Amino acid sequence: MSTTNQICPLRIGLTGGIASGKTTVANMFADLDVPVIDTDIIARQVVQPGEPALEEIRECFGDTVIDESGSLDRRAMRKLIFSDDNLRLQLEGILHPTIGAETRLQSNTANGPYQLIVVPLLVGSPLLQFVDRVLVIDCDEETQIQRLLARDAETRSQAHKILSAQARRDDRLAIADDVISNDQGLTETREQVALLDQKYRKLAGHCSA
Repeated sequence: MSTTNQICPLRIGLTGGIASGKTTVANMFADLDVPVIDTDIIARQVVQPGEPALEEIRECFGDTVIDESGSLDRRAMRKLIFSDDNLRLQLEGILHPTIGAETRLQSNTANGPYQLIVVPLLVGSPLLQFVDRVLVIDCDEETQIQRLLARDAETRSQAHKILSAQARRDDRLAIADDVISNDQGLTETREQVALLDQKYRKLAGHCSA
């Protein structure tokens, strides 16, 4: 959380484990006309063909993570980094500074009384000091595993490896100012979003320009 004087717009850092429902919640806030800056989207933008970060990745990991069109082969990259922590850290070393700089740039040009900055790996990230509050999207591990098996992971073992490569649930909750429980249905989640939207608008009304 930011330790500087609170300024407009209020910056809410949204985080949560993989497959916890971060995108679903962020879209609900967007439906309420809240500016959303998603570092996952930025991460995809900075590795487009021709971008410097993609060339760094090619130099570091080789052509095996580049597909025939010259784009990043995300499935190959995912398998590689989740099998070796050192490789994952190398990739983060390439991407995180670029993603952080673009996130700050987009934040500084966003409108609205408050904004949502979606950062999956907010625990330990320099962006933690950039936001004013932290909103954690939380769900139990078995729910995450089932969602991963339906979306990203090929086996249950791989799903566990993906989860273990991220911050622990307790560590995320330790930095939370607010928590949305996303174990239930969309109606319950939307109700929690609506309440927090009211709270954040009220808090933003007290910030200094």
